[in-house]
Amino acid sequence: MKDGETYRWGTTRRYNSYADWFAGFFGGRVQKVSINAGFTCPNRDGTLGYGGCTYCNNEAFIPAYCTPDKSVTEQIDQGIEFHRRRYRRATGYIAYFQAYTNTYEGIEKLAGLYDEALNHSAVTGLVIGTRPDCVSGELLDRLAVMARDYFISVEYGIESVNDDTLRRINRGHDFASAIKAVEETAARGLNTGAHLIFGLPGDTRSAITESADIISSIPLTSLKIRQLQLVKGTVMAHQFRRDPDLFDLYTIDEYLDLVISFTERLSPGIMIDRISGEAPPRLLDDPRNWHLRSNEIFSLFEKRLAERNTWQGRLCKTS
Repeated sequence: MKDGETYRWGTTRRYNSYADWFAGFFGGRVQKVSINAGFTCPNRDGTLGYGGCTYCNNEAFIPAYCTPDKSVTEQIDQGIEFHRRRYRRATGYIAYFQAYTNTYEGIEKLAGLYDEALNHSAVTGLVIGTRPDCVSGELLDRLAVMARDYFISVEYGIESVNDDTLRRINRGHDFASAIKAVEETAARGLNTGAHLIFGLPGDTRSAITESADIISSIPLTSLKIRQLQLVKGTVMAHQFRRDPDLFDLYTIDEYLDLVISFTERLSPGIMIDRISGEAPPRLLDDPRNWHLRSNEIFSLFEKRLAERNTWQGRLCKTS
């Protein structure tokens, strides 16, 4: 490929950008507004276990305005005011049910919360973050009806394709559950996203790179990737202090190399939404400090793709 050539997704970017598609779909900038609706998770409330995932502290990524004592409408109003100060070009908003497992409740209560968000005059759709073992056919059918009039996306925390790793981090589900949930969601025509974490104990760099082949074989619309970050108060942060040799904490250069190796093998049909996480520094218990925002890491990623004259899907086995 030469610079300036158009890739399979119709742009000159070397990866299939979800942000570009998103802006094109809505005809302008649409901002996600996070919501904490007071859900829990089955590995927190005793159904499958207690304590949640060993890496998880929701404070690390939930904005301050998101508290479950406020209604969905109040959180959307405050989120819009927050984002108007930072993103003045936004022409609309997506309600992002983000904290914990946002399908882990009875279907009528869920529908009421989703409807409240969609009834807000500034909201044009929903993004629902959840676990692959916490969706039902009935709920997906309900969401498919909503999708006739609104943008609806379901994002699953897959985190790893390795069942041993999933057990080690106390996920409470296996990778087969993720395959089933993604396939059933995509079969209903819903936008289907997934999250992966690079650097979990037990996942080697070569295994992470090879997992792109597996991820490419399931019908995902979009993918979010982030580096493992050690967050204060989590089981994983304590584990690192006890036995740091269990962890492979990448430098920024090592991480970019890994993401590019993964991207080269990733299906060009899957849009990349994010390649890094950004927890507040005050919450990190992590010896690394990259001093970089997520958009800066994305810029380095694009620059390195160009330097290597490579692109998403160049080595994909399923494209």
